Amino acid sequence: MSKELQGLASFLRALLIANHRYNAHSVFQCLSSVCGQAPLNTRIVGGQEASPGSWPWQVSLHISGSFCGGSLINSQWVLTAAHCFKITDPSGVTVTLGRQSLQGSNPNAVSRTVTKIIPHPNYNSTSFNNDICLLQLSSPVTFNNYISPVCLAASDSTFYSGVNSWVTGWGRTKEGGTVSQNLMEVEVPVVGNRQCNCDNGVGTITDNMICAGLSAGGKDSCQGDSGGPVVSKENGRWIQAGVVSFGKGCARPNLPGVYARVSQYQTWINSQISSNQPGFMTFTSTGTDSDLSKRGLKTEGSASHSTFKYSRNNK
Repeated sequence: MSKELQGLASFLRALLIANHRYNAHSVFQCLSSVCGQAPLNTRIVGGQEASPGSWPWQVSLHISGSFCGGSLINSQWVLTAAHCFKITDPSGVTVTLGRQSLQGSNPNAVSRTVTKIIPHPNYNSTSFNNDICLLQLSSPVTFNNYISPVCLAASDSTFYSGVNSWVTGWGRTKEGGTVSQNLMEVEVPVVGNRQCNCDNGVGTITDNMICAGLSAGGKDSCQGDSGGPVVSKENGRWIQAGVVSFGKGCARPNLPGVYARVSQYQTWINSQISSNQPGFMTFTSTGTDSDLSKRGLKTEGSASHSTFKYSRNNK
C-alpha cells in the first residue's frame, strides 16, 4: 500500500473512532437531558388517581402471579426492589410501560419481557437492606410523553426531613384492602433517618434506606407498590430518591414507609449498565437538618431486626 493510501486509511480510522466517542458521549448527554421530565404532569393509601402520562417512568411488573412496580431509567433498564424476586430466572416476567389501568384500556402501553434480573449482591431478605434490583428489557423502548426515564439521585444528593416527595403505584388503597385498578399518586414528606429509626425500631433503618410519611398517618405506599419510585422535583426535573421497600402495615401513625435510598447505589448501577447509563442528578436540600443518622445505624451488608414488617409486593 502506498504512503498516501496508508495515510488516508489512518485518517479514516481516527475519524471513525472520534465519531464513535462523540456518539457515545451524545447518548449519555441526551439521556441526562431528557430524564425526569413529565410534560403531562400538572402537579396508594390516601392518594388520588394520577392523570395519564403524569409519571411516564412508572412501570408494572408481572411476576408469576405476583405484582410489583418499577421505574424506567433508560431505554432498556428498569429499577425495582430485590424482594420482588425469589429467583433470578427472568422467564415469566413481563414489564408494561405507559400503563394507566390494570384492566381497562391502555392505548399508550407497550410490554417487554425481561432478559436479566440483577439484585444487589448484598440484599438481605430479613432486614431489607440493599433492597434494590435492575431488570434488563428484551429490547429498547421509544421515549414519548407516556414513556420516558426518571432521573436518579446522584451519590452526593441530600434529602432533608420535610422534603416533598411523591409515591406512585397500583398498590392497595388501604391496609388489608384490594389493589387499585388505576395508577395512584400520593404526596408524603421525607422523614429523617433518626426519627424513622426511632419510629420503626432501633437498628431497623440503615443509611441505605430513606423514609417518607406523615406522623398522623393516612398517606403511604402499600402492598402492590413494591419496587415503585418515590420522587422529588428540583429545577424542573423529577429525581428518584427511593424504591418502595417495606413498612409496618400501611399509613399507620408514626410509622413512615421505608424505601431503598437510590443515591447509595450510583456506583453499583453504573457498574451493571455498561452503555447508555442512566441520568444521575444531584438533589440538594436547603437548610441544615441532615436526614442521615450518624449513630446507631447499620451499614451495607449488616442485618437488623424488626417485627410486623411487611414487604410491599402484592402476592
